[in-house]
Amino acid sequence: MSLTFMTLFFSLIGKMQDEKAMDDQLKAIGNRLRELRVNGKYKCGYAVFAIQHANIQPRQYWRLEAGEANFTIKTLLKVLDVHELSLEEFFKGL
Repeated sequence: MSLTFMTLFFSLIGKMQDEKAMDDQLKAIGNRLRELRVNGKYKCGYAVFAIQHANIQPRQYWRLEAGEANFTIKTLLKVLDVHELSLEEFFKGL
């Protein structure tokens, strides 16, 4: 095998590992959001929370909790504002 092929191969492997790490982080953030909703003062389902409290489309909020959405900081801040949490408080322990 040529050096160029091996370099490309290992570069691809590194990118795949980076993607997996990012996916894992999104899942952890989603789990934390679900935890806040379920164990906090909003014990309603995700759809009710999204519409009545966060002013977000239910499908979009579900994707956040599922760790499937690549969301903006603005969206996260909107949800954290409902829970009266700062970014620092939210990310502590993640």
